[in-house]
Amino acid sequence: MALHDHPHRHLGFRFPSPGRTSTAPASAGEATAAATATRAYVFAGLRLLTGFVFLWAFLDKTFGLGYATGSGRGWIDGGSPTKGFLGSVAVGPMESTFHDWAGAAWADWLFMLGLLGIGLALIAGIGLRLAAVAGTVMMALMWVAEWPPAKHLSDGSASMSTNPFADYHLVYAVVLIALAAVGAGTTWGLGRAWARLPFVGRNRWLL
Repeated sequence: MALHDHPHRHLGFRFPSPGRTSTAPASAGEATAAATATRAYVFAGLRLLTGFVFLWAFLDKTFGLGYATGSGRGWIDGGSPTKGFLGSVAVGPMESTFHDWAGAAWADWLFMLGLLGIGLALIAGIGLRLAAVAGTVMMALMWVAEWPPAKHLSDGSASMSTNPFADYHLVYAVVLIALAAVGAGTTWGLGRAWARLPFVGRNRWLL
């Protein structure tokens, strides 16, 4: 087949037309705006889901909704939110300390207020920095309580740990820090209005 059979084919370098040149920046700007919006929605969704995890834990432990806490064993029924978990700690450098804390009124109140405060802050999209700090401390203590580095418990039985370092407590802590760092409360939340309040403006750590 001869090359002349394709008279409309142009080989080599082609200069862009003026029309294409003028629309390229607009297209790039639209793509950037779309990516920014998508990122904001993803972080907002992650914030709401994480907030529901903490808030649900509070509700279940308070009212005994039959999931992690059986019916009739909730906090309002006289049950202790910390006694079961801390009392069953069987490994790690703070084993005896956690046993002493298990069921103490101050431990129950701190734990439950932490769950409630973190959950509400995340869902509302306000005070994410405080929620990140409180949540990280809580997750760190729970990580120590389960002590993933140990292959065996104090009685010699297998700990069933699947990873010597990374577990869901660390994942939650990183998520909380990330949500605070990107200001995830401004989308699907009250973060923007919260940031405009005078006392928040004077105390940026409340963001």
